[in-house]
Amino acid sequence: MSNAKNSTVDSTVDSTVENTHDGAASPTRTRHHRAELLFCIAAWAIAVFLASQLGSQLSWQSGQPLVKQPGFFSLVAIVGMLLFGVVELFFCWRRQVLRSDESIVREVGLWLRSVEYAIWFMLYVLTVPYAGYILSTLALCLSLTLRLGYRSKPMLMYALLVGLATVVVFKSVLSVKIPGGAVYELLPDALRNFLVLYL
Repeated sequence: MSNAKNSTVDSTVDSTVENTHDGAASPTRTRHHRAELLFCIAAWAIAVFLASQLGSQLSWQSGQPLVKQPGFFSLVAIVGMLLFGVVELFFCWRRQVLRSDESIVREVGLWLRSVEYAIWFMLYVLTVPYAGYILSTLALCLSLTLRLGYRSKPMLMYALLVGLATVVVFKSVLSVKIPGGAVYELLPDALRNFLVLYL
């Protein structure tokens, strides 16, 4: 019985070693995605563009030490993006050559799917000046809940409650100044003032 157990353990260890040597994923190493290199190139390109704008966008005050200049921390951040970006590009390229195992098109497709939610948010921002903060927020929460596949009445009610709580916290508790929507002009003065101030 003991010999059978030992042989099973040995075969398992041998199989694990073989898989590791063959380049398969092991518990200590994650798979490399092809599109990671594309992301690194895009991020570094953005850093290069920001660096090209330093001379025209940052203000420098004569007589002030470097660390007290208004653009000092922006300069540090952009230089850091450039330097660390080069390092990341090198290691990413090396991983790409050694063990890339996925299609770049499939990976980029997954990234592009997230753009949909950025579009949802932009539509939300564009509707606030017309429909008002509370109506736009409730519509966004309800629409995203339906978009994610939830259809039950409790889930839809939870979505509306989350939207309402968000509006109350931002407008009433945090006193964030958000202009009233154009639709508020159609309401009685008392109700319009209440919505502008609290909702």
